[in-house]
Amino acid sequence: MINDFQLTKNFNLQEFECTHPEHHHVMIDAELVEKLQKLRERLGLPVIINSPYRCPERNIQVGGADDSYHMKGMAVDISLHNQILDIETIDNLAVKIGFRGIGLYDTFIHLDVRPGEVVKWDKRSG
Repeated sequence: MINDFQLTKNFNLQEFECTHPEHHHVMIDAELVEKLQKLRERLGLPVIINSPYRCPERNIQVGGADDSYHMKGMAVDISLHNQILDIETIDNLAVKIGFRGIGLYDTFIHLDVRPGEVVKWDKRSG
């Protein structure tokens, strides 16, 4: 596949492809990849990307925000299923690494590199 190459030690470009079933477009911000690699190294465990870049059609399908940073290649959602640290610890680590958009959910955490100050939200059910 054309998108099969390593961006960093632990991340392949394919991990950032849109999950739209009809194509595999990809857009990725270099700062996002750099910060994800730092997160991966500090966690000591794989960072599993649930929701990478989204084309406009895919963003509509998943109910994403009209101005979603996923559509700019500046955001990912990562799974919490394989993590041994609690979500608050990962949240604090994400802030230290420099992520500026951090959303907490029951099964994943949203991370982005939006411009400006840190914006955080908590959409967990508990």
